[in-house]
Amino acid sequence: MTLKKTAVLFAAVAAAAMFTGCKGEPDSANMSLDGTVDESSIKWLPDVEIHNFDAPQAGDKIAVITVKDYGEIKIKLFPEDADKGVENFTGLADMGYYDELIFHRVIPNFMIQGGDPHADGTGGKSIWGGEFDGGTSEHLYHFTGAVAYANSGATSTNGSQFYIVNTPDGYMESSCAELHAYDPEQYNWPANVVDKYNEVGGVPFLDGGYTVFGQVIEGMDVVRSIAEVETNPDNDKPLTAVMMESVRIEEYQG
Repeated sequence: MTLKKTAVLFAAVAAAAMFTGCKGEPDSANMSLDGTVDESSIKWLPDVEIHNFDAPQAGDKIAVITVKDYGEIKIKLFPEDADKGVENFTGLADMGYYDELIFHRVIPNFMIQGGDPHADGTGGKSIWGGEFDGGTSEHLYHFTGAVAYANSGATSTNGSQFYIVNTPDGYMESSCAELHAYDPEQYNWPANVVDKYNEVGGVPFLDGGYTVFGQVIEGMDVVRSIAEVETNPDNDKPLTAVMMESVRIEEYQG
């Protein structure tokens, strides 16, 4: 019997459930007298270069997703930080693989997910014919607007499905400080990354488990509009299909 893998954000769902109520429950070493996380006691890692918000240069390859009835989402790609992830995405786009597929999973204040030819989270493959390992980069994080591959529990199970982080500016379900207090070995970031999360928002609990390979540079209004559609509460699938008419790779003109 062949077992189907469902390429959804398993770890994200588990983490969201785990940390929704973690305020006031962290390790006592990181708590202040009022029971909240004492951020001043945390020793974050040294600063790193954050590439998510580096401006594209003329001639760089970008991805353009045209969403029927919504508009365009333009994405900066990071081949220097996520070479296999970018190679896979651009290869699939050039094949027309994503054309007329839908965003099959939409969760407000979290993300929109698409790229599955089965339209239910069970399908998709890479340009190499199966799964691939895109790894992670210390220069790319799950800030608002980040683009990454969905997987079945590890970056080695990447395929064609991807998601776009959609959180309000400055919004996090659980802050870096809360996560660090819960598990300082797993959840620790460079200090400037923590500052950026506090500024722009995102989903830090996904860092380290998913391959980030792009960042929205235009069209977050489109992403936010998609996030407002009515969905099936059982599987987060939009009741009215949200279709990607095309995904194409273009040279950025500046």
